[in-house]
Amino acid sequence: MAKDYDLVIRHGTVVDGSGGPAFEADVAIRGGRIAEVGRVTGAGAEEIDAKGQLVTPGFVDIHTHYDGQAVWDRHLAPSAWHGATTVVMGNCGVGFAPVKPNDRDKLIALMEGVEDIPAPCLAEGLDFNWESFADFLDVVAARQRDIDVCAQLPHAAVRVYVMGERALRLENATPTDVARMRHIVTEAIRAGAFGVSTSRTINHKTLAGDPTPTLKAQEDEILGLAMGLADAGRGHLQLITDFNQPDAETEFAMLRRVVEKSRRPCLFSLFQKHDRPEDFRKLLALAGEASREGHIMRPVFPPRPISVLFGLTSSLNPFSGTQAYKTIADKPFAERLATMRNPEFRAKVLGEDLSKGNVPLLRALNYKRLFLLDDNPNYEPAEENSIAAIAAREGRSAPEVAYDLIVGGDGTDFLLFTILNYADYNLAPSREMLSDANAIMGLGDGGAHVGFICDGSFQSYLLSWWGRDRPSGRLPVEECVRRLTSDTAHAVGLHDRGLLRVGLRADVNVIDFDRLAIEKPFIRADLPAGGRRFLQRARGYTATVVAGQVTYRNGEATGLLPGALVRGPQPAPAALAQGVAAE
Repeated sequence: MAKDYDLVIRHGTVVDGSGGPAFEADVAIRGGRIAEVGRVTGAGAEEIDAKGQLVTPGFVDIHTHYDGQAVWDRHLAPSAWHGATTVVMGNCGVGFAPVKPNDRDKLIALMEGVEDIPAPCLAEGLDFNWESFADFLDVVAARQRDIDVCAQLPHAAVRVYVMGERALRLENATPTDVARMRHIVTEAIRAGAFGVSTSRTINHKTLAGDPTPTLKAQEDEILGLAMGLADAGRGHLQLITDFNQPDAETEFAMLRRVVEKSRRPCLFSLFQKHDRPEDFRKLLALAGEASREGHIMRPVFPPRPISVLFGLTSSLNPFSGTQAYKTIADKPFAERLATMRNPEFRAKVLGEDLSKGNVPLLRALNYKRLFLLDDNPNYEPAEENSIAAIAAREGRSAPEVAYDLIVGGDGTDFLLFTILNYADYNLAPSREMLSDANAIMGLGDGGAHVGFICDGSFQSYLLSWWGRDRPSGRLPVEECVRRLTSDTAHAVGLHDRGLLRVGLRADVNVIDFDRLAIEKPFIRADLPAGGRRFLQRARGYTATVVAGQVTYRNGEATGLLPGALVRGPQPAPAALAQGVAAE
């Protein structure tokens, strides 16, 4: 006998994504859409008992870098492990289309340097059977996967495509160049891109030290990109910049002029810089003012420090630049660990001048901002728990303490180097941004920074730490869920998801909130060419549902792959459009 519904989730505590109060209800799904929310009397072909658990919309992560992984992989971990059912890739101006055959290596080198995805992995995983961005979207669309994917057009690829070597030399674009870029943007948006992304930060470089081609793009070029969006009638501008040209207010004013002239929204990365700890407040206020005046400019911020992980299994440890360590760097993990535990080798490493290594990140290492990250990851550690503070209490040097921690236990613990968003050793900046309705939680960079950073767990962290565990300043669970669902979805034009409402897409999480926790990061060698990457799992996700199909149960993939490429902004069903747009 045919059942009334494909899936019924019963007796759960529904947190519907609107920010409104939670309520107990059933959720029925039919044909990939929410069919009923309330007391469901009909039967489902499959049923989930969610008594005592949260039932939320699927999470929408708008800042990822799955541009390569989406081509070769059907499972977009780690995001899919943390409740994400839709991701937006192509951020920060880097990606792989449009591209001419002779420029493929240039785009790989840029992605390797900017987003820490090894070139051999990209070279093996990407067959580059595309040239235009529309062709690239067709390749992405041809593969089914566990979550939905949205794409943005990367400015660096466009600039190299139009200007060739002149782009790499950071020459100014001519009016003809700008006109061509504008046209490419329009065509990409019409093919299904959600926006165009760019980077103006000196931190984005190839491994050879060459800056991103978009670093010095002038206002007329940025405006040309935005006008390409205007010509298409949709899409947003996404960017990361240092906000120091010559200061935060002046550069923001330039971006606001672009938004005013193009009438297209702008999403930009925002975090507290340790050398200019007050700038984020200025930018938060300026963005709020612009948005209130109808010029949408929304900062995207992290819920915890942006941090680098050092350890024996990651790409770097504090001693990677020493001559002694280099003699064992290529040895298997077990052999390296055994050697480093040898007292004579330890003395040899610690006897070197660690400031003279050839690794810039290690030369900048500050032991006052370095913390142990063990089996119970703490991303808001107290200043007195820093490596420097421990060393002072124990009468040892900071390098000695760091050395002994990374070779302790089973050798898989990490040291957390907090590089941004942690100037005063607390998450007050994140709390301020979480209190700002115009700001958006994000910057997890899923799919990128595979050997240094592991922030794809931001969704689980926001819900567990800010919604339950933080000693003070917690947010209501309903607000945490809104931040992860309707807020992010609607910011990029996805009005067909992000809420548990009849007629909307059936992307759902069932979460055992009491058990929800993120686990210690680990390294897995599962990239093309045997590449290694950081991953991080979570506990507490009873089920994740994409388009009405259960893709994960208790954190394990079911094998179902209903995820697809989403081409451009999606309206809510006509009957819901007015209500959804008003929220």
